[in-house]
Amino acid sequence: MVRRQIGRLGSARRRSADRIAELEAKLEAQAALIREQAVSLAHSQKIFDRSSAAARIGVWQCNLADEALHWTDVVYDIFDLPRGSAVDRRQTLQCYTAESVAELHARRSRAIAERTGFSLDAEIVTVKGNRRWIRITATVECEDGVAVRIFGMKQDITEEKILGDQTRYLAEFDVMTGLANRSQFQSRLAGLTASQPDCPAPAALLLVDLDGFKQVNDSFGHAVGDECLRQVSRRLEDACAGMELVARIGGDEFAVLTGPDLDLASISELARQIIDRLGKPLDYRGNSLKLGASVGIALIEGATLPELLVSADTALYAAKAAGRNTFRIFKPDSLASLPNPRAA
Repeated sequence: MVRRQIGRLGSARRRSADRIAELEAKLEAQAALIREQAVSLAHSQKIFDRSSAAARIGVWQCNLADEALHWTDVVYDIFDLPRGSAVDRRQTLQCYTAESVAELHARRSRAIAERTGFSLDAEIVTVKGNRRWIRITATVECEDGVAVRIFGMKQDITEEKILGDQTRYLAEFDVMTGLANRSQFQSRLAGLTASQPDCPAPAALLLVDLDGFKQVNDSFGHAVGDECLRQVSRRLEDACAGMELVARIGGDEFAVLTGPDLDLASISELARQIIDRLGKPLDYRGNSLKLGASVGIALIEGATLPELLVSADTALYAAKAAGRNTFRIFKPDSLASLPNPRAA
């Protein structure tokens, strides 16, 4: 009997030991899985952090109850703040330009009220004085229908913004002179000639052609010619301060759109100032270079774009035919009979 009891006790102990060993094996397997998942999570976090840093994208969160902010490292970097330091929303808002902070407030308030989200490209000046553009995306999180937090991403898009601005500049401005280019001139003029009758439009189009530029260019070379164009452009801008548009539309051809409040006498005086200023000698490394200017003027007065250009061009040819360094205003009765070499 005793032996039987001892045997049963031994069997129970073995089963208990086997059970313990089984549980320990399961625990070890779970621990190994947890370690594996931790390694995988750490690797994923490393990839996220590196990708985030490379793309200059950080994650942010704001609790609406107390306005407490939580940032990832990249957001700190964007604002030039020490990573992990305490951030105060009121202080960070001071980094935004007035226009950007007003737009941010409007979109944020609307998103919270409507339980939605928003996106915004905003301009900031960091605590170190660096001017940057950031792209903000935001989503409002609700609990029981109440907005409790707002979160999203902030990305540094400064390089993208600069590249976009450069592309737009090249599309609209003459690189050599900094004046509006032919494309912008035609676009502005087309919009103005097609404007509604009650919308004020420039009173006139002035075409300005340099006299003597080809001789300077041929005699001294293109580098000197380019410098002459730059100096002429600055003089033309000064003479036409306050006008709607000053553009370079060809090699040595320029165009001016005047303001809507100029009368015929004021337009004539503007043409005289242009001729006077562009007729003064230009200085290039001690050399005095002489140019001149002829100006053709067409009054807009409801003309279509093709009509306006032909009229101004006809007046310009008349000014050249009159001896150059002068101006003419297009009048159908007096200039229509003149041949226009550009139309030939």
